[in-house]
Amino acid sequence: MRNVYDESDVRRTIGKLTDLVAAGFSAASPLNIIGIRTRGEILAARLTESLAARGFGKIGRGVLDITMYRDDLSEIGPRPLVRPTDIHINIDDQPLLLVDDVLFTGRSIRAAMDALSDFGRPGVIRLAVLVDRGARELPIQADFVGLTLTDVPADHRVNVKLQEIDSRDEILVEPRE
Repeated sequence: MRNVYDESDVRRTIGKLTDLVAAGFSAASPLNIIGIRTRGEILAARLTESLAARGFGKIGRGVLDITMYRDDLSEIGPRPLVRPTDIHINIDDQPLLLVDDVLFTGRSIRAAMDALSDFGRPGVIRLAVLVDRGARELPIQADFVGLTLTDVPADHRVNVKLQEIDSRDEILVEPRE
């Protein structure tokens, strides 16, 4: 099992993800891209920039905080950090690309879909993730995946590091602390 994916690996993975998304949507049609805080937000911004460079001109952007929608809120602690959701676009009847860094159990995505329902009803929701590590607890799967890791032990985490927050682009597979 590979444990470290460096900056060039992350760049290639985001490039692959961009290719898949570009093939899945029409550049001439509107597309809303919503990133799940925090690293999904950054990936959504990067995807938006790459898609715009490929001729996608009608992209709406938003950021979704799912903290209060999580089913494990009591495990986070007495004062979870809730940051603002920033969705100032019409999502009704529009295609929506939901973006996150790692898909594991599916619970974060379920929470995101619950949260999105407070803002409207998209025509279709598609999911793009940088890394799919499998082992779902809910029947949720990504439509667009940059990297699939099928051999991550249950006692390990997949940590995505992104330049904008972590001062480097990297994917690490490491034991849980």
